[in-house]
Amino acid sequence: MNRLAPSRATRWIIGILVGAFFAVPLLSTFLYTVRGKDGSWSFDRWAALFDPAASAAIKPIWTGLGNSLVLAVVTVAIVLLLLAPTMILVNLRFPKLKPFFEFAVLLPISIPAIVLVVGLAPIYLQIGRTLGTGTWTLAFAYGITVLPFAFRSIQASIDAADLKTLAEAARSLGASWPVVVVKVLAPNIRQGLLAGSLISIAVVLGEFTIASLLNRQVFQTALVVVQKQDAYAPAIFTLLALLFCFLLLLVIGRAARGNRKARS
Repeated sequence: MNRLAPSRATRWIIGILVGAFFAVPLLSTFLYTVRGKDGSWSFDRWAALFDPAASAAIKPIWTGLGNSLVLAVVTVAIVLLLLAPTMILVNLRFPKLKPFFEFAVLLPISIPAIVLVVGLAPIYLQIGRTLGTGTWTLAFAYGITVLPFAFRSIQASIDAADLKTLAEAARSLGASWPVVVVKVLAPNIRQGLLAGSLISIAVVLGEFTIASLLNRQVFQTALVVVQKQDAYAPAIFTLLALLFCFLLLLVIGRAARGNRKARS
């Protein structure tokens, strides 16, 4: 028994306090959406989201949500197809560059979003001329924003797996580098890849500053627009977005447990 570890009662107290810290605001928001002005309880506001008569008022939210989901897919693709292979390459072939690479990847977390937009504005002026002004182009900025968070998740899995031995064994059997990365290394760091993808989705769904300053309609900017007319719909959609991220977290946790059982 570890004497430095907190007692069972202490762990329960910490768990309850942390749980209350997150649960109380969520529960208050939910009660706000189901309580009427006369004190009655009703789910009419939730049902109104799917009422065709009220669809025009909340149409910006559906549009912004659709744009954010597209951005999430593109951002996750950037993480899985660019960041992860680059991290594998640096760890296997260029270990001396690892400190410099880590510094460059973690740098965006120290730069305020508004400062980042000032630097990205001229770049997006050129992107608008070549690729158009579609909302999906925000994925380039979001790909930079999620780098520090996705990097930590993936790097933790890389540190836990002996990628060098796995790569050398696969190469000695005649596997090409794409096969080594996709079929040998990626399954062993699947937990980190899934966690990085979840964090990327959460960042995209919750980002407001960059989209607002670059004048793009996403989920968070649409909530602000609709809130001026209906204060309940944004609260409901916020709860649904949090529920969506929570379900993704459960799926990733289940997939990670299945991966550990398969390897054992």
